[in-house]
Amino acid sequence: MKWGVIATGGIAQTVTADMLKVEGVTVLAVSSRDVTRAQAFAERFGIERAYGDYRELLADPEVEVVYVATPHGQHHEVTLAALDAGKHVLCEKAFALTVAQAEEMIAKAEEKNLFLMEAMWTRFNPLIRKVHEAIRNGEIGEVRSLRATFGFALGFDPDHRLWAKEAGGGALLDLGVYPVALAHMLLGVPQEIRAWGGKASSDVDSDAGLLLGYPGGVHALLSCSLVANIGCTADIVGTSGRIDLAEPMFNATKATINGVEHTIEDEGYTHQIRAVEECIAAGLTESPSITWQNTLEVMRTLEEALNQLGVSYADTVK
Repeated sequence: MKWGVIATGGIAQTVTADMLKVEGVTVLAVSSRDVTRAQAFAERFGIERAYGDYRELLADPEVEVVYVATPHGQHHEVTLAALDAGKHVLCEKAFALTVAQAEEMIAKAEEKNLFLMEAMWTRFNPLIRKVHEAIRNGEIGEVRSLRATFGFALGFDPDHRLWAKEAGGGALLDLGVYPVALAHMLLGVPQEIRAWGGKASSDVDSDAGLLLGYPGGVHALLSCSLVANIGCTADIVGTSGRIDLAEPMFNATKATINGVEHTIEDEGYTHQIRAVEECIAAGLTESPSITWQNTLEVMRTLEEALNQLGVSYADTVK
């Protein structure tokens, strides 16, 4: 298929490089608010067309699917515009700023009969799938606890996207989404959510600890931080064994299952890109591996945790 990339930041560069490794994928166009950045991006990756506005890219009749790599605060606006333009969409996580935004994006995709997926690449990682299968097969017995962390120290700068509220900044939406998504994938929707953390002067969360409660006392302990180097690992402990995911757990290349080490080559975002192409070719509007319901469930957990931290993005959305 012919892809368009919206935004030219670090994640856009990494994903585009992996797109070009997937047979059959053509990255036809890129857009940025600064056309010179779009042109430089296009030159670097051999992309034919560079636009200074995402609306120009969406007006290109040859672009079939777009990858939305903007800051979180623009996901809702850009995704709705892309769907209205008749484009399939792969949208970076966190999917939106609020559950209401996410619901509107999904409703639009359903209305337009177009494919829409949150870019939670962890769900397509072969090793994570192996871990999930091991848990389903009872290889570690009954799961009792999951621990996952993702955090690093980033000096406060109110203009940096991770600290700016209008950009959807904060630890939970950018980093915490990974531990939360892993817990949802392996344990399901929690019955109880408890969150505690700090806030920056820009009114976003600086760090957070979450306790997710499940039936029978099963629990997930999750941490994310923009102020401390807490690492990026995960472990799942059952009544007769355990699984450990080495850093970075969101793109695992090494896992230890009951003492046996399993490794894979780092193939980055290629699995996710192939999945999008296959789903669209099959006429699907959502991926079986990360359904719209999966995305909404994670968004609801994130929003509830943010509410408990005293962070709301309601005043930043249109």
